[in-house]
Amino acid sequence: MSTMYVTEAVNLFCGNDDSTASKHLTIAELKLPDMTEMFADHSPGGGRVGIEIGVGIEKLGATFKLNGDDPQLLTQFGLGTRVSNNYTGYGSILDKRTGRSIQLKTVMEGRLGKIAPDAFQRGELKGHEYAINSIMHYELFFDGKEKFYFDFFTNAWRVDGVDQNADLNRNIGLG
Repeated sequence: MSTMYVTEAVNLFCGNDDSTASKHLTIAELKLPDMTEMFADHSPGGGRVGIEIGVGIEKLGATFKLNGDDPQLLTQFGLGTRVSNNYTGYGSILDKRTGRSIQLKTVMEGRLGKIAPDAFQRGELKGHEYAINSIMHYELFFDGKEKFYFDFFTNAWRVDGVDQNADLNRNIGLG
């Protein structure tokens, strides 16, 4: 049965998933990573028509915008730390057919690679745009079910809980 899902609210925890790291009062935008497959062109020497061959997935990155100033995030910026940070996002999604509220959850481990302040203008709310780069770990859950799981260091890639790299990892001696 068809339905429509509408995001009603979001929150982001920058660092630890505790109330001191919650951005629910200042978050204006949250953009999760684009999922983009990489392709290579192939023109067969004995054929007339070229094709594209899937060769991987592009790097992951996320952005968010907060209203106001946030001194906690200044110390998470790339030059202030050499380690990755955890970013946990939550969304409240409404199933328009049933009226049921569904949780979307994402976990990202990456580096705060960009802080871009808005220009100050009297009478306007000044904020900052942020970018999470170098994402080495990513999880996305919809209604408690794992949709995507990626971990760079273990070469893990799961979709709907199914290991997409099982054969490859076994063939190259991992896992």
